[in-house]
Amino acid sequence: MQIAFDAKRAFHNQTGLGHYSRTLIRSLAVSFPQHHYYLYNPKPSSLFYFDGLKNITEVNPSGILSKKLSSLWRSNWVKSDLKKSKIDLYHGLSHEIPLNIHKTGIKSVVTIHDLIHERYPEQFKFIDRKIYHKKFRYSCTHADRVIAISNQTKQDIIDLYKISADKIDVCYQSCNPAFGAVVPEATKQRVKEHYHLPDRYFLYVGSIIERKNLLNICKALLLAGDEMNIPLVIIGNGSAYKQRVKDFLYLNNIYEKVIFLSDTPQAKFSPTFQSAVDFPAIYQMAEGMIYPSVFEGFGIPVLEALWSRIPVITSNVSCLPEAGGDGAFYVDPTKPEEIAAQMKVILNDKTLVAQQVEKGWQHAQKFTNEHTAAEVMKVYEKVVG
Repeated sequence: MQIAFDAKRAFHNQTGLGHYSRTLIRSLAVSFPQHHYYLYNPKPSSLFYFDGLKNITEVNPSGILSKKLSSLWRSNWVKSDLKKSKIDLYHGLSHEIPLNIHKTGIKSVVTIHDLIHERYPEQFKFIDRKIYHKKFRYSCTHADRVIAISNQTKQDIIDLYKISADKIDVCYQSCNPAFGAVVPEATKQRVKEHYHLPDRYFLYVGSIIERKNLLNICKALLLAGDEMNIPLVIIGNGSAYKQRVKDFLYLNNIYEKVIFLSDTPQAKFSPTFQSAVDFPAIYQMAEGMIYPSVFEGFGIPVLEALWSRIPVITSNVSCLPEAGGDGAFYVDPTKPEEIAAQMKVILNDKTLVAQQVEKGWQHAQKFTNEHTAAEVMKVYEKVVG
């Protein structure tokens, strides 16, 4: 097969959608080398590469107008390039497919990660909400198959967009296999010194937005008081909600307990931070991951932590029990006292932590790159035959 991807986020996105795109593309190219994979990227990037894989071809807009209006090329005009390459199947990796692709004879698949803008509209700007609604519904309606990254997302697509369950396949995410490899002590020490990391810390990774619930982690730190004098290291960025978090920390005189790592010069100007190369070491040195999100499509940091063999505190709602399995420490995300209690358990009950880490590692084996690629390829074969 000649398989095409919307590769915008594979080359440019440093958060969940980018990680999903890059990991899936690599996994498919390695597991199914008999196919050729075309990555349609609206603008060249120096941040991420797909070196060493001869069955991958990057395609950029070629005409002057297409280069100038690259978003239009990606959402519509790309169809002519797909035809030139005799593409059999197009996969929109993040909610979108080109307009009217179903009229070209080229089959299409779309991955829907979540419908959070439908469930929590107040957390989105009006215009963004309208755009997402139109694009996501269009893709679900006109793609030949829809991939949902969790059962939670599948049910949302059925309930909110009235798409038939028979059209939707649940294909879980995997994560970068680097998280599952034990990072050498020398590398850990180098990373620790470079970012000035403390000897012990809890870790939060994710966008600093209301739904991700960082404020309640900070409230848990306040509740724990001097019983737990271990800082929280944060990887992620935000705007208005991030300022709310900082205001809370200053007001309650606990700002020294939180390290906004992404704000530091060491992180901002480090290629190995911006490309996430140093993340496995940062994960594996942590006492545990704290990820009490109110709602997710999947929750990739949970899986990354399980692969890293560190304990995970996450929410008992949404799809997060799907990601964490029976190896996570679950909390009600609206109750900081539960988060604080589980943080204390992680620090004080090493026997239980070891048991949960082992369960988490076993659960993570369900989400290997090979398994994820095989499940997605089954979807492709349903479509193309």
